[in-house]
Amino acid sequence: MVAGDWRERIDDTDARLIDEYQSGFPVRERPFEVVADDLGTTPRDVLERVERLREEGVFRRFGAVLNPPVIGSSTLAAVAAPEDRFDEVADVINGYRQVNHNYERAHDYNQWFVVTAGSREKRDEILADIEDRTGCEVLNLPMLTDYYIDLEFPVVNSDRFARESLDSTAVDATNISENATGDLSALDADLLLAIQDGFPLSATPYQDVADDIGADVSDVLAAVERLLAAGCIKRVGCIVNHVVTGFDANCMVVWDVPDDELDDRGVAVGQLPYVTLCYHRPRRPDQDWQYNLFTMIHGRESDAVDEKIDELAADHLPFDHERLYSQRTLKQTGARYDDLVGE
Repeated sequence: MVAGDWRERIDDTDARLIDEYQSGFPVRERPFEVVADDLGTTPRDVLERVERLREEGVFRRFGAVLNPPVIGSSTLAAVAAPEDRFDEVADVINGYRQVNHNYERAHDYNQWFVVTAGSREKRDEILADIEDRTGCEVLNLPMLTDYYIDLEFPVVNSDRFARESLDSTAVDATNISENATGDLSALDADLLLAIQDGFPLSATPYQDVADDIGADVSDVLAAVERLLAAGCIKRVGCIVNHVVTGFDANCMVVWDVPDDELDDRGVAVGQLPYVTLCYHRPRRPDQDWQYNLFTMIHGRESDAVDEKIDELAADHLPFDHERLYSQRTLKQTGARYDDLVGE
């Protein structure tokens, strides 16, 4: 995986595939035929391009982006790992299948990870186990309101920060329940478990999934459409590796917003094109955590990201805040589940 020269290895067809098919990949028995018609090439060529771009690291995977807060129970958590035990603590946290992200950030709380499970009880059991095994108190910050979350943005460009060329983005505030279960049928649950690591790279990925779970392909196609409509699946497409494509100056900014202004501010900030994530999480004053609004800005240049944060603070969020830059990726996978029924 080589990050620096990735643009030199792609042509115009690759560029369209990368930027136009991060979502909206056809839910059809032979989806590559539809994409090939659009790109003016053959289904075999499109499939080979997806395979190559994945091998080179431009794509993380091909398939669905699951929506953990809708499917089950998910939380962002953090620990203040002692410097001399940092790697030991990271190994314990990363050892859980249900931990799908873990980042080192510049803060006293220096490891930030996401735990996703089929139920709140299972999620909290994992957090308690991490506390017990590491001796580090866990800061548990479940999402309460999703103002805007979308890591789909053009990367075949020289933008200094994500969506530099866009004017605005659509926003739709959604309250999140910690006790969500997704109202999944047995087929839905089997399907989500089967595709959580991506779709098979073949001319007939949906047929392959259907064969894997012992279902009819028509039922699988209908289930994918239904899960997309219900928000359990956020999108289907080629999932870009933003770090490989240069977006590695990424900063999570946390804000202390007055509670009576939170929703209005969150919706307004979520519409800003350079804000890739915006959501409400609880304060934890007993753990010295007073922040309730989280924003994320992805960029290629840290100076440009800082400029946008300055703009955000001056024009939209004139409140106390902290900037938690990503320093190191300790783990990153898609949301992972062991079971979604009766977990």
